[in-house]
Amino acid sequence: MWSRDRWQEMFYTLRKNKLRTTLSGFTVALGIFIFVILFGFGNGLKNAFEQFFIDDATNTIWLYPGQTEKPYRGYKAKRRIIFKNDDLVDIQQNFTFFLDYITPRISRGALVKQGKESNNYTIRAVAPGHQFAEKTLVTKGRYINEQDIKDKTKYATIGRLVEQDLFGSVSALGENIDVGGISFKVVGVFKDEGGDNEERLIYIPYTTRQQIEKSNDRVDQILVAFRPELGYAGALAFEKKLNTFMRKKHNIAPNDRSGIYVRNVAADLKQSQQFASVLQIIVTFVGLGTLLAGIIGISNIMVFVVKERTKELGIRKAIGATPKSVVGMILHESVFITAIAGYVGLLAGVGTLALIGDSLEDYFIINPYIGTTTAVGATLILVVFGAIAGYIPARRAAKIKPIIALRDA
Repeated sequence: MWSRDRWQEMFYTLRKNKLRTTLSGFTVALGIFIFVILFGFGNGLKNAFEQFFIDDATNTIWLYPGQTEKPYRGYKAKRRIIFKNDDLVDIQQNFTFFLDYITPRISRGALVKQGKESNNYTIRAVAPGHQFAEKTLVTKGRYINEQDIKDKTKYATIGRLVEQDLFGSVSALGENIDVGGISFKVVGVFKDEGGDNEERLIYIPYTTRQQIEKSNDRVDQILVAFRPELGYAGALAFEKKLNTFMRKKHNIAPNDRSGIYVRNVAADLKQSQQFASVLQIIVTFVGLGTLLAGIIGISNIMVFVVKERTKELGIRKAIGATPKSVVGMILHESVFITAIAGYVGLLAGVGTLALIGDSLEDYFIINPYIGTTTAVGATLILVVFGAIAGYIPARRAAKIKPIIALRDA
């Protein structure tokens, strides 16, 4: 069936009908190209949503104090909620089963000096667990530890870019920096996947910050990390219990949304992934519609091709060609055009996605891509339907008697 003569004959037919061949191939290539691009964009959307969470641990719940909107238990509305150190202790004692670690965060801005160099940076006062919450990677020295919290030490762990700004090519480890008029010793340098902003931070013990601020025990935020083995359902249950506990402790009405804010990173990630998956399904259906349009296009063209060659097929049958050989000839041409055009469309689509890279990041599409299995599978499907598109009219033509075919032409 796949003889040398058949190949020569097929190429002769294709050269003879260049416009028809080009249109057939373009229809197939365009269908695959659009499918690859759309599917890749769907994956790019998922990458964008996941990128929002790559810098932080996902097994965390953030607690933010607010201002009440409703009176409750004798307390007036418009009351400012304040978190303190005893909140940390109470959460640890009441939720031991759920807890992985807990850390407060107190953020302040300050002018930091070292020698002749100076710059303004954000100073975060935290506990040791904060390192895991932010996925901070210490490259020199160490992070803030429990002894620092206990002794209220004036030690600081600085970002890579802080070291670069203030010390140039010299190591900052063991050196002193002036933080808002107070001397701190650099005990560590870190880097962070969150980018430049995250690497221009300075971490100090939260107890030291409280001592500097007239020995108060207030904290801005509380970050609670739950055990990863709890899973998504466990995280939601923990969030509910923790929210109820803190509202009761601070006398906030259960339906007062402004008294305290709770952010469950695991729930946010889950919702974002679900939203991205829905978007990808929609985009994939659009891509499949494009493939279907390509299949219909190649089918229409093949029906026209067979109709156009009715006289030729009649002559072939008149001189002894079998129905099987007639079908094989049309099928060979259809599969060849579909396969070559599909492969070209596939390469063009994959190449375009590679060129796009992260250039569409502003449109929430980051590094769009398509898996090899999906891309090849879509191309093979189009090839199969291209074969079917050629087979059906060819089979019908092969059944026509030579005399009828010649008369019809």
